Amino acid sequence: MKRPVLLSTATGMTLALTLAGNAQAHFQLLYTPEVMLEKPGDIPLALIFGHPMENSHSMDMGQPEAFFVVFKGEKTDLIDSLEAVDWQGPGDEPADGYKASYKIKRNGDYLFGLVPAPYMEGAEDVYIQQITKAMVNKGAMPTGWNEPLGLPTEIMPMNKPYQVFAGSTFTGQLLSEGKPAAGVECEIEYINSEIDLEANRISKETLGPVPSTAVVAITDDNGLFTFGIPRAGVWGFACLGSGPDKEYEGKELSQDAVLWINATALD
Repeated sequence: MKRPVLLSTATGMTLALTLAGNAQAHFQLLYTPEVMLEKPGDIPLALIFGHPMENSHSMDMGQPEAFFVVFKGEKTDLIDSLEAVDWQGPGDEPADGYKASYKIKRNGDYLFGLVPAPYMEGAEDVYIQQITKAMVNKGAMPTGWNEPLGLPTEIMPMNKPYQVFAGSTFTGQLLSEGKPAAGVECEIEYINSEIDLEANRISKETLGPVPSTAVVAITDDNGLFTFGIPRAGVWGFACLGSGPDKEYEGKELSQDAVLWINATALD
């Protein structure tokens, strides 16, 4: 971890810029292109572990420990729906990842949860496990977007994650074992490439600028952080080391909470 410069804000949280050039943040993606649906249908889901904002190389994923969806309090196991694929990223070598399809039928919120296998980061000699959430709505009928999934650590959205507008703010509350987690560093990035779900490919071209340093928020005493969304796109928040498990196979484990939201332009 690099020491950040902390900038106080009026909201009581803290925004930080890391003292490093273009630090490549690891992010577990749980991606689907459309998050507000009008009609029933199958949605594609991509599970990729990479560096979305720098649009650099992706890393190999192991078999996920859990993959599920919760709809109106009912949990459905989706592990058997996963298909192992090679994701061709901007680098020369493809990376092991997964994709799935899920049929959306009824109106309401669909909360997807992913617990990936720990990933060994050789450069730091630590394991990383990014427990990830993403949400889809059908019929413009909210039914549970702000309910916890009971994960070891998770980010609770304080705004509808599928209806955030560029130029507004997004607030999340970080939980660890169901309780607010204070003073945790949360990295913030957006998906800066095109993801071709049919070809299992990530474009080499970037969609927008890359900040010169990592963008970071620090949770306050109630586990809250707030971030102003500067542009439309798919934004991710990764709160580092917030989970209760600190060791895996005799080495340090960073058990992180990740949440993806979709920001659109309000024209």
